[in-house]
Amino acid sequence: MRYSFEKAGPSNSFPETDAFLRGAVAGHAADIAIYSGVRFRADPRKAAVLIELAEECLGEHADEQNPDHANVLGFARHRNGEDPPSRLVELVRHTNSSEAAITAARNVFEAAGLEVVVCSDRAGRIIQRLVVPKYNAALRFLDEGLATQADMDLTCKLGLGYPDGPIERVLRGGLVSHYRISKALFDAYGTPAFAPPRRARIAFNRTSRSPALADD
Repeated sequence: MRYSFEKAGPSNSFPETDAFLRGAVAGHAADIAIYSGVRFRADPRKAAVLIELAEECLGEHADEQNPDHANVLGFARHRNGEDPPSRLVELVRHTNSSEAAITAARNVFEAAGLEVVVCSDRAGRIIQRLVVPKYNAALRFLDEGLATQADMDLTCKLGLGYPDGPIERVLRGGLVSHYRISKALFDAYGTPAFAPPRRARIAFNRTSRSPALADD
């Protein structure tokens, strides 16, 4: 199935070197229209219209009560901060999403070698809502002096079978990126587990300072 890809600036799901971008065709020739960082255009004639999401809900872009939006879906390819994107795509449906549109979107991503999971329209979707509290807890334990970073990461790897430790992983992805995700989920849900931890807040505030202050 042919797809177009219209974007403003870099896509978090598909960096410039990603082969998926090279497979895109002109909009008029596409069966599926994909949008990243630009206002989407409803088109009921398309098999699906896909909007790349950050942590926000699909409902901020599409109206589930509008029949012209039945083929509009959200998506996000999971990525740990600045790490390369994973193979997992979270496909977001709304209450009245067309099953045909979901199938078409799944097919185009799977044809590119990606794995697709379908979820309902909630801020943070599945993965971030699961992992952000774990990362935040580990960072708070580090602040409290429960154990060193090396000991906590080793415990999770040996005791739980994780490929990398939670602190190792969040630091590799970037504390600033983690702050933005955690803050977005905390704003959406107000749950203490989503509140950005001290180290992430400090990292974000330092990068947000003016150049003159940052040099002090």
